[in-house]
Amino acid sequence: MKLQSLLLKISTATACLSLLAAGTFAQAANASPKEERLLNGLKLLMLSDQTADKVTMFVRVHAGSAFDPQGKEGMMRLLAANIFPNPEVKDYFKDELGGSLDIEDNYDFIEVRATAAPDKLLTMMEAVSTAVANVPVEKDTTDKLKTAQLKRVEDLGKDPSYVADQAAAARLLGTYPYGRPIDGTPASIQKIEFADLLFAKQRFFTADNATVVISGKFDPDLTYRAARRYLGSWLKSDKRIPPTFRQPDDPLTALQMVNSPVADAFAVRVITRGPSRAGADSAAYSVVARILENRLKTLVPAHAEGVAVSCNAHVLPGTFAISFTGTKDPAPQKLEAMDLITKALGMALTDAEFQAANQAYLTDREKESVADRWLDVDTFKTLPPSKPDAPVSIADAQRVLDKLQKQPFATVVVSSAKAAS
Repeated sequence: MKLQSLLLKISTATACLSLLAAGTFAQAANASPKEERLLNGLKLLMLSDQTADKVTMFVRVHAGSAFDPQGKEGMMRLLAANIFPNPEVKDYFKDELGGSLDIEDNYDFIEVRATAAPDKLLTMMEAVSTAVANVPVEKDTTDKLKTAQLKRVEDLGKDPSYVADQAAAARLLGTYPYGRPIDGTPASIQKIEFADLLFAKQRFFTADNATVVISGKFDPDLTYRAARRYLGSWLKSDKRIPPTFRQPDDPLTALQMVNSPVADAFAVRVITRGPSRAGADSAAYSVVARILENRLKTLVPAHAEGVAVSCNAHVLPGTFAISFTGTKDPAPQKLEAMDLITKALGMALTDAEFQAANQAYLTDREKESVADRWLDVDTFKTLPPSKPDAPVSIADAQRVLDKLQKQPFATVVVSSAKAAS
């Protein structure tokens, strides 16, 4: 009995230490970074972790493809490509700096993400800072990048899912920024002139429209001095450009048929308005997306692998999209998508399916890096990681389900059948 009692005490102590360690880890992950503000308005956040084997530099410009001029879609993506136009530069970051280089651009921001060995921090900072503070927009290089982007758009046009996504977004939102393609179209790319990129660079790539995060193993004092040296001369804008656009009209709800670029392949998109990233119901929409996806996979087992539901939130209210994709179905409209969706939306919400979906959402949320979440604070005006997210309740999920039942949906079917509007 004494041995059992001792083992029980050891087990209890071990469990407590595990909980304490987990709590300490969570607290460290959510700790507020050291913040500095340069004279040009640039915000610098430093997340020091002396146990890391790399150091990472994030530079996020808080303007993305939502600011593409109408008729010149693809401009901001082309501008992002000009930051490091030479593809061999990635090999330099890998071979010489022991790290990597990536550029992400979407509707909401353009972000450079570079990693390096800790002893190569200053070299990395100089290379990245030089590129973003004065994007090397040159006519000859831009012409080559336009050619590459035209080829990419041509390739994307051969994908039925891409065709369906773009057609559905346009059907729902029209010329509203999130209804226009990030990559542009052959016609819009051809219209982009060298002067357009220079103007966009001067308008958006300014120090006070960007946030820099340094995370990993580094000396904060040395890093701050380096930031002032390499980024202190980055020009400040005369005025900030808020993302305000006229809201789109109600969508056309009649079924739209589009020819599939691939024989026997089909894609169905049913789409409606969604939340903004900082909206009170943003998390609830993400949970509901998982609930609906699970329900639809059960309702259409023959097409379960091609069923997906996504909440696409942005700075401004985005979209909530339901997708069906597959092959060798000559009449995909027989899926009766809206009937299925209406049925899925109207099903009684059980605690079991809510808990499963909510846990899946929380698991995905935990995978997000702390640096990205701090950057999102400036881009989307979300809560900082140091403040816990408001929990989603089953009542919140039900409220979103009820709201979706009342909203108009746009429906697009991409198939080999003859297209008809």
